[in-house]
Amino acid sequence: MKDQFVVPARLKKTSFVLMGVGLLTLLIGLIAFQGENATRFWAGLLQNSSFFLLITLASTFFIAATTLAHGGWQIAFRRVPEAISMAVPVLAAILFVIVMILVFGGKEDIYHWVNAHHVAEDKILTWKSAFLNKGFFTVATILTLGLWIFFTLKLRKMSIEEDGWDLRPETGRKLLWRNTVVCGGFLVVFTLSVGSTTPWVWLMSIDAHWFSTMYSWYTFASTWVSGLSLIALFVVYLKKHGYLTYVTEEHLHDLGKFMFAFSIFWTYLWFSQYMLIWYANMPEETEYFQPRVWGQWRPIFFLNLLINFVTPLLFLMKRDTKRNYTAVVFIAIVIIFGHWLDFWQMVYPGTVKHLVFPWYEFGLGLGFVGLIIFLVSNQLTKASLVPKNHPYLKESIIHHT
Repeated sequence: MKDQFVVPARLKKTSFVLMGVGLLTLLIGLIAFQGENATRFWAGLLQNSSFFLLITLASTFFIAATTLAHGGWQIAFRRVPEAISMAVPVLAAILFVIVMILVFGGKEDIYHWVNAHHVAEDKILTWKSAFLNKGFFTVATILTLGLWIFFTLKLRKMSIEEDGWDLRPETGRKLLWRNTVVCGGFLVVFTLSVGSTTPWVWLMSIDAHWFSTMYSWYTFASTWVSGLSLIALFVVYLKKHGYLTYVTEEHLHDLGKFMFAFSIFWTYLWFSQYMLIWYANMPEETEYFQPRVWGQWRPIFFLNLLINFVTPLLFLMKRDTKRNYTAVVFIAIVIIFGHWLDFWQMVYPGTVKHLVFPWYEFGLGLGFVGLIIFLVSNQLTKASLVPKNHPYLKESIIHHT
């Protein structure tokens, strides 16, 4: 049984090529976007760094949620989301540098509220000044990223340590208990950050006058289903190359069901957020949707619905599709791209203002994809692909849906 991953030369080359594309795009953007056009340079970095950080963090959430649910079905491929989650520290560092430059560099074309003069003359921003300020932004960002990194590293370390444990019943109980405690702590942090404050300060504050109590859940749904798709892509890749012997179409079927279900959940939030604001018809709320629904961004706004709802619905509705490697890979790529596009239209109408062809943003995105492939593939080599001493491994092996 092949349970020790070796990075193929082709995969390594692919990651380097994609990172090269991203770096070249960054350099071109640095030269091309000067002066007034510098807004686009920073908006592209903010969009990509926040999106790819959150979809890799989804793997940590996947591990924590399934652990607390005592779900054994995913143990056969648990090392995949573990490896993906190890990209979180690197991506968190990148995002931290970007947002600190934006805030302390006075990039008010991205964050209008960083200019104290604007806040003092704006009644709405004055009301929000308790949290829309440099101090709160910095503390919230450091605390959030620090806790994400801590729990991600802790869960990975604990999992690898378990490979050296014995299989006595009392050992298994100890293993499950400590995993439950750590995962419970992470879920509290995750709920208070991704489920509330983090999307507000990093993304929603771009449109500082606007607010939505559903925004954080909308962001979570988008990155969660994208994170599930990323897990599915790596699972299929490893399976195609002779790894993950215990993983069957049953496991892939369950991943497909999650992708299907949370595509529907994202659509529910997409519609609910829009419907409630449309129905209330309050100027401070509708200003967010004005350029997206009735302005230049109208095609992108509804293209999101087509890619992120209609396509997964039609493809993943059938049972056989969720068990087909090629179909799952295709729809996973579509979902990730669709929600990347969603983040693009979340960031750009409030910063760049006008619709542009996203060659720069897409090039940066490819660079982040290459970085994730490089980090994850190297992490997969650090430990056995099968957590052989996990007490739920047998349940995963015999899993049937």
